[in-house]
Amino acid sequence: MTAEHTDPAARFPSDFAWGAATSSYQIEGSPGEGGRGRSIWDAFTAEPGRVVDASTGEAAARSYRRPEADLDLVDRLGLTAYRFSISWPRVCPEGSGRVNPEGLAYYDRLVDGLLERGVDPWVTLYHWDLPQALEESGGWPERDTAKRFAEYAAVAADALGDRVTRWMTVNEPWCAAFLGYASGEHAPGRREPAAALAAGHHLMLAHGLAARAIKDAAPAAKTGLGPNFYPVRPATESPEDRDAARRIDGLQNRLFADAAIKGSYPDDVVADLVSVTDFSFVADGDMRTVQAPLDFLGVNYYSSFTVSGRAGAPSASAAPTDTASAWPGSEHVGFVRTGRPTTAMDWEIDPEGLTGILTLLRDRYPGTDLVVTENGAAFDDVPGADGRVADRERRRYIADHVDACAAAIAEGVRLRGYFVWSLMDNFEWAWGYTKRFGIAYTDFASGARTLKASGEWYAALVRSARGDE
Repeated sequence: MTAEHTDPAARFPSDFAWGAATSSYQIEGSPGEGGRGRSIWDAFTAEPGRVVDASTGEAAARSYRRPEADLDLVDRLGLTAYRFSISWPRVCPEGSGRVNPEGLAYYDRLVDGLLERGVDPWVTLYHWDLPQALEESGGWPERDTAKRFAEYAAVAADALGDRVTRWMTVNEPWCAAFLGYASGEHAPGRREPAAALAAGHHLMLAHGLAARAIKDAAPAAKTGLGPNFYPVRPATESPEDRDAARRIDGLQNRLFADAAIKGSYPDDVVADLVSVTDFSFVADGDMRTVQAPLDFLGVNYYSSFTVSGRAGAPSASAAPTDTASAWPGSEHVGFVRTGRPTTAMDWEIDPEGLTGILTLLRDRYPGTDLVVTENGAAFDDVPGADGRVADRERRRYIADHVDACAAAIAEGVRLRGYFVWSLMDNFEWAWGYTKRFGIAYTDFASGARTLKASGEWYAALVRSARGDE
């Protein structure tokens, strides 16, 4: 570990947010308790072959039953911020209409517990757990779902907006739209490219409507969006590979961020998709709604892409189960290995790519505050005889990416925070319980959490940044 890694205070602003992140379906468990309605992930995981280990979120990390364990973990780490998501079906079991007071009370207690510990709550409204009732009415490809989301946002902001000042509307709309409705890798498991693009637009419409609903309920609130970004590089300088890089950058990075910040979809991306959709789902005035005032842009970063558009390039799919392409209109693009080390997810480790994407966003969207809202890695963690998890690879991963953030700040990026993914091991979507991202080890049989070496290192870093030692 370098000296830089142990002395972050001089490289980050004094008000920089140091946090960790989780999502409701991945940690809460207890889907049938407390009046919670059914979600698309409850339905998806019940279908054979959808999850690699045939598991569900029935138990997850048991956070619904033991929120104090999460609060104590956050407190032990010394975090200044904690990002968690609200379960839409726990608050609005049918997706709209009836509000479940028991569900709201859970998040009310969580917010109060964080504030009592001096931790700033960052709330995400949508981390992929759409109420199943709304999916049965058509899901995100239907315009009405965005309107129902705005109603839910107003309910959450009315209940928590007196204490919560940081709100994220939609987490990773690319995943929700394209993994959910194009490749079928995620819930609801549909393989309909045109519907996926409609879903993407309605997710962005939902973002705009929700941001306004939050501001109406809590005028001092800061609202943001949480896309996942990847630097995209061509495998060679050939015209085919350069065009492949443009296409994937467009679908992954520009489609959603341009809509939120510029109020339009990129012309070249729309042209790429002419054989898939005519964009008739975009109604007059939609893009003005999508372009809601944005207080910060979340940056979820894990890896980078190297791509090729030449015949015979590798498949675009790296899903754990049989899926279709997640790249509407660009199904021919292949994703190429560069020889970098990889995580247990088989994702290449590229910390310099984080600096690169942050500076790229600085240039594309001048004046926009950025927050790294997710960054982390899965490795095959095994407790030692003493019960300790000496996860040196994750510790190095986090340290190198924190350095990448510092480098971006030195280059003039308006970076306001960093959230490691994840606070604890949890249910990792289509990978079930086979992949561990946490800085705390979860014993899935009991729900017990044990801080890993990476968590101990991160806690020391945060204490140093706060001037506590």
